[in-house]
Amino acid sequence: MADNSSPVSGLAERYATALFELAEDDKALAELEADVGRFATMHDQSDDLQSFIRSPIYSAEEQLRGVSAVLEKAEIKGLVANFFQLVAKNRRLFAVPGIITAFRRMMAAHRGETTAEVTSAEPLTDAQVSALKAALKDSLGKDVALDARVDPALIGGLIVKVGSRMIDSSLRTKLSSLKLAMKEVG
Repeated sequence: MADNSSPVSGLAERYATALFELAEDDKALAELEADVGRFATMHDQSDDLQSFIRSPIYSAEEQLRGVSAVLEKAEIKGLVANFFQLVAKNRRLFAVPGIITAFRRMMAAHRGETTAEVTSAEPLTDAQVSALKAALKDSLGKDVALDARVDPALIGGLIVKVGSRMIDSSLRTKLSSLKLAMKEVG
């Protein structure tokens, strides 16, 4: 993930702001958010799509064809399809994960929510999402939108980031801490 002060994050913020403002004009924020969510889900679940988006070796035409095929498969049309096709034409696909995160943050702020980035080893069930939202609402005092990601390398547990705060209860981190503690003893 890009640092908040990096050029990529600034680029992602500008694109996300443009998308948000276009949708706000169309009064279609809910539909737009659903389409962006479907694209994000495809991105998160496909290593091939992630590699394609990050790779600088593809020409603008190849990127446009690839993104258009993904959008068609996801049945994403209209403003969101045009937006991601424009991103591909401008050779800015590498910024897509940051754009999605920034857009979700803007949507949450628009609804008066705060956004929590949650990374888990496996996809969270609806019950787990509800329980996590309730726990975060109790802790923060306001509604929370989750930006969920899956990282099998965590082995188990969660990493939750809200603003500058992070709670890392992943098994990977606990094992790393145990390994470090054992090195200090032995």
